[in-house]
Parts: sequence; structure tokens; C-alpha cells
Amino acid sequence: MHCGNKNFKGQGVVKDNSRTAMAPASDKKLTGLVAATFSPFNPEGEINLSEIGPYIDYLIEKQGVNSIFVNGTTGEGMSLSVGERKMLAEEWCHKAKGRMDQVIVHVGCLSLKDSQELARHAAEVGADGIAVIAPSFFKPSTADALRSFLQQVASVAPTVPFYYYHVPVMTSVNVPGIDVLEGIETLIPSFRGIKFTDGNLMDFGQCVSYSQPHWSILYGIDEQLLAALAMGAQGAVGSTFNYVGCHVNELVSAFEKGDLLQARTIQFKMQELLGFAKKLGFDVGVNKQLMSEMSGLSLGPPRLPLLPCSRDCALTIKEKYQSLFP
Repeated sequence: MHCGNKNFKGQGVVKDNSRTAMAPASDKKLTGLVAATFSPFNPEGEINLSEIGPYIDYLIEKQGVNSIFVNGTTGEGMSLSVGERKMLAEEWCHKAKGRMDQVIVHVGCLSLKDSQELARHAAEVGADGIAVIAPSFFKPSTADALRSFLQQVASVAPTVPFYYYHVPVMTSVNVPGIDVLEGIETLIPSFRGIKFTDGNLMDFGQCVSYSQPHWSILYGIDEQLLAALAMGAQGAVGSTFNYVGCHVNELVSAFEKGDLLQARTIQFKMQELLGFAKKLGFDVGVNKQLMSEMSGLSLGPPRLPLLPCSRDCALTIKEKYQSLFP
């Protein structure tokens, strides 16, 4: 199935993969669907770079998804070494150049120094943006502390658009997103938005209301995207867009046309699919195996402490998908 490219209404993306060392931060606004990519491993659990080219082909040609967010939660970034993350970032950027709209590289780590090293590297390999998660062992207790951490990472790659990755369910850093955004551009001139992965729509709405015209407020809970669109989301980053992006593009189109009945129908199907999957223990390991079954790519197992998913489990979810989206 081929799907056309899709950006959210009025938020066209200008393709420009060039950046010089002293160029200003890119003015390309990140919009539309952004696939949070899985990191391909071989059966022994080592990085398998050979799958990245075909993976990009699949996203563009089969799902109509033209931007990616790499080395994040879905990509098991926090379970990878700095060296592995560099290898993946470089290959994603290299293979996507001239073909995809944007590659956002997540560079957050527990160690500030590691985060800075990855940020410098992302700039060197031509990433269109970098994102940083809150550190989650020694946790920032205030918005000021978190902003200071983010600023120290952004400062080593000042020409690269910077995004805060807000995901309190994983970090247990419960500083509201709006508190982090307030005054952030005075500290981080390259700040360009937030990936907001939380169900608190009041906080999300405040982030949208506070946002500047050149920022992107991106939502990260796929099964609640329609609510976020109503609140003013300008884009979305999600793992399921890897294999149902085509249908989610249709949801977005229906919303923009004012066809809420159709938009709800697609959203409710997504909720039914993910509700079904969660009863089977849906996590990144299950999701990764499901992506392998849906796409035909060989993405390998997850890395411990995540456990591999049986093929039968993934096929059961695939059958549910096929019944909902025949």
C-alpha cells in the first residue's frame, strides 16, 4: 500500500539537508508524522546497519512517513552504548539525506558528558535536530535544574534545532512541560519545540498556548492523537507510525477537513488495536517484533532487560490489525 506524503495543514516542510558549521539553526519547521524508529539488531543483538536503507524505503513508500526520530525510547537508545548510538545516528542521517524531510537524533543520557558527545556528533553527521530526555537516575528536582541540563547539551551544538523530550512515565521526572518551556529560549536560542509524551492534556494545552510561531509542539501518545490535534498539536512522534502511519495520515486529513466522524473512527480503531496488544504485554520488545512482521524487515530482538516477543504473539496482533484495517 502506497501512501502520499503528509504534513499538518499550513505547516509545509522545506527540504534542505545542507548545514555549514556556522549556519543559523534550521528554519525548517518539524510537522506531520514522525516515526520513532526501532534500532535494527542482528540475531545476536548487535547493531545491523544494513536494514536502515530498506527501513527508510518502507516508511516513505508504504507509510507516507517522511521524518524520523532515532535512538529514542522505541530505538532503545538508553540501552545502547555511545558508540552504538553514533553508528546508528550516522547511518540514519546518511541514508535519509535527500530522501526524508527531517532526522531528529535523540542524544539524551544519564551522563551530561555523554549527551554532549552525542550532540556534537549529531551536528557533524547532519542531523536536522537533536532531542534530549530528562536524566532519570539523579533526577532534576526543579524546572530550573532541568533547563540547565538541557542548556548544557544544546550549547555544544548551537546551530542544530533543539527539542525537549518530555516523557515522565519513563523518567519519573514530573516537572510539568509548561514549566520547562517558560523562558527556555533565553537559555537555548536554538530551541525549536517539545516532544510531549504524556496524557496530561492540560499541560499539553498550556505548552501549545505558550509556544512561539517557530516552535513545533509534537504529541507522543499515538492512541490519543486526535485529542492532541484538537488542542493544537503541529505534529506527532510515535512508534506505531512505523506500520500504521498510512492510516494515521488519513486521520489527520479527516480532522483537517472537519470530518470528525471519520477521524474518530480511525482513532477508535487505533485504540482497539493497542488495547488488544496491551493485554498481550505490549512493550518495545513486542512492538519491535510486530514491526518486523508488518514490514518484512529483519529488526532482530530487543536488548535486555527487555525480553524478546514470540512470533505467535506478534502475529496475533497483526491479525487484529488486519481485521480493523482490511
